[in-house]
Amino acid sequence: MWRNIASNALTLFVVILIAAGAVVAWGKKQYRTQGPLEAAICLRVAGGSSFARVSRELVAQGAITNGSIFRVGVDYSGKASQLKAGAFLVPEGASMEEIVDIVTRGGASTCGTEVVYRIGILSRAVQVRELDPATQRFVTKAEFAPENEAPADYLRVREQGDTRYRIALAEGATSWQIVDALNGADFLDGEVHELPEEGSLAPDSYEVRPGDTRADVIARMAAAQAERLAAAWEARAEGLPYANAEEALIMASIVEKETGLAEERRQVASVFVNRLNRGMRLQTDPTVIYGITKGQGALGRGLRQSELRSDTPWNTYVIDGLPPTPIANPGLEAIEAALNPDSTPYLFFVADGTGGHAFAETLDEHNRNVAKWRKIEAERANQ
Repeated sequence: MWRNIASNALTLFVVILIAAGAVVAWGKKQYRTQGPLEAAICLRVAGGSSFARVSRELVAQGAITNGSIFRVGVDYSGKASQLKAGAFLVPEGASMEEIVDIVTRGGASTCGTEVVYRIGILSRAVQVRELDPATQRFVTKAEFAPENEAPADYLRVREQGDTRYRIALAEGATSWQIVDALNGADFLDGEVHELPEEGSLAPDSYEVRPGDTRADVIARMAAAQAERLAAAWEARAEGLPYANAEEALIMASIVEKETGLAEERRQVASVFVNRLNRGMRLQTDPTVIYGITKGQGALGRGLRQSELRSDTPWNTYVIDGLPPTPIANPGLEAIEAALNPDSTPYLFFVADGTGGHAFAETLDEHNRNVAKWRKIEAERANQ
């Protein structure tokens, strides 16, 4: 009798072990297999959240089918204490295992809301953008000038802990314009006590955090520009009329202000290099304008003949060679153009009416191009 009982108990134990093993194997498969999510979602994990709360949110959004298996898998993986706060892009069909990796990996949020503070040459703007998980493209939800009253959408995202912030600095802005704009960024702290040298700040997109100091942001921009200039100087063409990298930066700033077309920068640079090599004055309007404004805003009108004849250190119609400082903060392409210009015979250029320029080797050819441009200007004025 006791033998039968022992035998039956052993059989039952074996059955239970087999069943438990099957359940574990099924659970592992569920944890690692492709999930039910039909379209990507943005999963927000607030600070102080738990995996229990995350599992409920995932079930609600249709990303997983079983919260219990998800939580057991988290414990089994040893990542239960590694949950990160933020907004995370969960792709279509992501497995539970993949989702756990996404929310424990750390780093910057991969979706959700971002605030972009755009610093342009003539304007500045704050954009509130939301990533559409389906297209993985940002959609602008609000845009306003920082000197105006902030809209409700901006005030709302400022309270979200997972909102990302970027400073987007355009090529050709002056140091004064950049500092003035940063002073209007209400998510930054501190003051800039000394105006950075003209040309020393790299136009780019910079990730920042609320509470970062303006001085630190300026320092990052300066370090980036110094690195770019040093690398471009090392890779420069031979025979350039620059005594040092600073003179190349001055030229780059002039190129930056003369053309917004990437495909023209090296041609424009070649004209100025050719003029320097021949001992000709540069005769470029943007330097004259800088001598008037010192980079503090736009001139807002055409140059007067008296200004073209005025004796300022930046008036390249009067002085020989380069002006004493850059006239803006040039981007990388303008720096590279100044240090590796095209090889051309051109000595002149003028606007051609299409947004680009007509280049010329001789003064006669240039005068014909100027006449064409004046005709275009007159026709536009009469429209």
